[in-house]
Amino acid sequence: MTALIAQQLADLLEPLIGGELPVRIVAWDGSATAAHEGDDRPIVRLNSPAVLRRQLWGPGELALSQSYVLGELEVSGGLYPALRRVWEVVQQRRLSALKVTPALLAKLAVIARSAGAIGPRLAAPDSQAKLVGRLHSKLRDKRAISHHYDLSNDFYGLILDQRMAYSSGYWQDGANNLFDAQGAKCRLVGEKLELKPGMRVLDIGCGWGSLSIELAEQFDVEMVGVTISAEQRAFAIERSKRRGVAEQVEIRLQDYREITGGPFDAVVSLEMGEHVGQRNYPSYVTAIRENLKAGGTALVQQMSRRGKYPGGGPFIEAFIAPDMHMRPLGETIGFFEAGGLEVLGVQSLRKDYVQTIAAWRASFDKNIDAAVEMMGSEVARVWELYLAGGELTFAQGRMGVDQILMRKPEGSRL
Repeated sequence: MTALIAQQLADLLEPLIGGELPVRIVAWDGSATAAHEGDDRPIVRLNSPAVLRRQLWGPGELALSQSYVLGELEVSGGLYPALRRVWEVVQQRRLSALKVTPALLAKLAVIARSAGAIGPRLAAPDSQAKLVGRLHSKLRDKRAISHHYDLSNDFYGLILDQRMAYSSGYWQDGANNLFDAQGAKCRLVGEKLELKPGMRVLDIGCGWGSLSIELAEQFDVEMVGVTISAEQRAFAIERSKRRGVAEQVEIRLQDYREITGGPFDAVVSLEMGEHVGQRNYPSYVTAIRENLKAGGTALVQQMSRRGKYPGGGPFIEAFIAPDMHMRPLGETIGFFEAGGLEVLGVQSLRKDYVQTIAAWRASFDKNIDAAVEMMGSEVARVWELYLAGGELTFAQGRMGVDQILMRKPEGSRL
């Protein structure tokens, strides 16, 4: 076996990216790319020829992600700094997506053959989603949500605040920690909706019930929250009992297309619209409008994304949120206006999300041993990559998140 795998890979890649690699490579055979004086580049360790085999069968982000979550590839010096360094070089050199050509694959195959990496396609990690059925059918949507949200309530407790709020907090009022930021977000929602005691409020995609419980406590309203995650519903019901608001908070195991009991005085939906899909988004808008009283207000908090990968990219689509769809903010507003809702205002929470994910990542890092013991190293590495990549993506403005406040016009029949 050659002892020059690392340098061969560098020689292959550096002409394609216009200069030195943003990382150093250390390969399983003991070879390493050269380090110069003061070299502070992160180190990528290729622990197995499987890294090259996966790239031959499917070059790109997904194969790299698979190698990372399986431990075939590791990063020394912190994953977030490494990802940030790579993206800084991409921006500085104005690089576009690497074009995979037959010539490039042929050169990679030569290196792989010398390394003993040629062979049949390797299996995907167990943690990768494997959904079947018609896209955004009720059954497939339930399975997609279950893949991510039904991991374990205890696992999410290692990452989220005590309320188990799994959406961006609000730090602009001077919150000093995640718990306060999530509480401020709940207050902001209630104030924007102008909630009054006794009002009935629908929470579409209520998660673990954090917002429903908080609004019931702070504004003395009657809440109906819907989720299609059995784990979340059980947690929310138990927590509403502990908080003493069980009589005010009803949590249903129900698809947004099957909601009954309306119309409501107000409707809220935090970071759920991304999961309904492009084709079904008008149905989501209809569910909001039809369950809202004429003259009532609705608030949707939703992520946005421009350009390629409306699902968030190969890693997110395969491991985190299969079937998710994001679009530019203006297109989402267009859906609401076409659906008969008046848009009253939009507020960006992108910078708030950077702080929120940073807090989640800090909690995860603090509890990494417990996470590995609870879920295994593979799932823990999925989340390490997810949180680091998510924080960086929002910090660089490649994704956004906004609160959209709307009103159903008086006299509206539906």
